[in-house]
Amino acid sequence: MVHESDVRGHRAGVDTAEIRVTLDPSRGSDRLEQRIIRFASGRSRQQKLDGLQGILYVVSGRATLDVGGETHELEPESGAYLRPGEHFVIDNAGPEELVAVLVTTWPPDGKLAPPDPRVVRYRERPPLPAGKDREFRYLVHRDTGSPDVTQFIGMIPPGRTPNHSHVYDEVIYVLDGRGSVHVEGRTLPIEPGTCLHLPPLLEHALENEGDTPMRVLGVFHPSGDPASRAYEANE
Repeated sequence: MVHESDVRGHRAGVDTAEIRVTLDPSRGSDRLEQRIIRFASGRSRQQKLDGLQGILYVVSGRATLDVGGETHELEPESGAYLRPGEHFVIDNAGPEELVAVLVTTWPPDGKLAPPDPRVVRYRERPPLPAGKDREFRYLVHRDTGSPDVTQFIGMIPPGRTPNHSHVYDEVIYVLDGRGSVHVEGRTLPIEPGTCLHLPPLLEHALENEGDTPMRVLGVFHPSGDPASRAYEANE
């Protein structure tokens, strides 16, 4: 676990993109690598994925995404899938910066069709149940052309979720709310900007200590259902 503010940002030359690598093998996340990227006003350099597939999420700001010879509008709470080998450019008319979370992972086997749609918006996706009083919405998923990685936003009401685990590998970015994560006998504080890696079968629980819903951005591999459990304690 790490907070994005505790990670030093790097900018390549005159690029508009400041990149903070928050989760990678050095922090135990061997398959999924998470970056927080802040795009200042202007047109960025080409952002290369080095043969990996990428899943982008816009935390704040507005800009255009140029990829594959096409231009797409980005807004807060939108996600985008980037195929292995694709490069992208962010064109930010400003004046506010665009803050994005980019998660990359190994490419799947075989040739991939173009994602449809390329950009997925939270407001256009239906809420789905994830246990008692909890819900989530898929963003990038199999139904939009991502074969083996899922991106979603989960809502956690005030209180603590039951201890549980998943079969997939997951990275989380806390969007809204404050509370704690309970894992391996420890209780650690979480707040907006907290980044978590949850390996397969790791028993954990998130606790929302506020009086409004906590929201988290999750990306996991292999693709599946964030409501599924390898194990869940009784409510």
